[in-house]
Amino acid sequence: MKQRSVLVVLFDGVQSLDVSGPMEVFAGASRFPGATYELRTASLDGAPVRSTSGLTLVPDSALADARPPHTLLVPGGQGTRAPDPALVDWLRDRAPHADRLVSVCTGALLLAGAGLLDGHRVTTHWAVCEHLARTYPAVEVDPDPIFVRDGKLATSAGVTAGIDLALALVEEDHGRDVALTVARHLVVFLRRPGSQAQFSAQLTAQTARREPLKDVQHWISEHPEDDLCVEALAARAGLSPRHFARAFQAETGMTPGRFVDRVRLEQARRLLEDTTDGVARISRSSGYGTPEAMRRAFVRALGTAPAEYRRRFRPSHPAP
Repeated sequence: MKQRSVLVVLFDGVQSLDVSGPMEVFAGASRFPGATYELRTASLDGAPVRSTSGLTLVPDSALADARPPHTLLVPGGQGTRAPDPALVDWLRDRAPHADRLVSVCTGALLLAGAGLLDGHRVTTHWAVCEHLARTYPAVEVDPDPIFVRDGKLATSAGVTAGIDLALALVEEDHGRDVALTVARHLVVFLRRPGSQAQFSAQLTAQTARREPLKDVQHWISEHPEDDLCVEALAARAGLSPRHFARAFQAETGMTPGRFVDRVRLEQARRLLEDTTDGVARISRSSGYGTPEAMRRAFVRALGTAPAEYRRRFRPSHPAP
């Protein structure tokens, strides 16, 4: 198989896990015959850089001396907020020549500053999605997925999502068995699809302040299989349906129906991942009622059917 070169850009204020996570994935894949990656790191002037955690990273070379790579990976970190203009200039000039352009976390800000994300659908860390969209209106920012592929461009959410994206790239290059074996060696219990949301339902929604609404949130999470229509939830909160719906959205940032949908999807995912229960049983215990209703919800939210989701997360091939 063809060797693929990976060049990782380093700069002061880089997030060290954005660098080491993907590099460990590619290095792990290189242990397989024919799945070799040539890994290189480079900083603007070739000097060591200090990461946000205080770790010092020593690059292999200066960016000016680096050979054009197959995959150019731009990590995130605090250093992306006020980058060296020379780094942005280098990306603008050299990044388009890579066969595959990848950003991890806020590395998307560097690519956007170089004009490389205009007209593309991308994602980044949830905390800067709004900033990215507001600062670069020509970029289509999707705040939900953990990673997004758009042609030769691949962008990911924060930190560990870079590992998920790197595993997806290894699967693209060398097949599913290689990627899953690397994931198991790294003790990445589940290899998440890019369409998976960055947050669980409970983290996505704000916690309600008033006790009746907070109690209803907890009830929904504990009883996804129950009748969770607005009328039933409003009765539990002791409010009229109209008042309940308005108050719930005001305090949690989403409608009751949206929150219920996310809780049920999360419950179904957990059962598919962690149990051997059949799809029919899972659809009932998650509140969907029928396998077809659950399938429609999965395809709409994750772009994959429940059976395929389980297949990806419960590999049949044992680790060597």
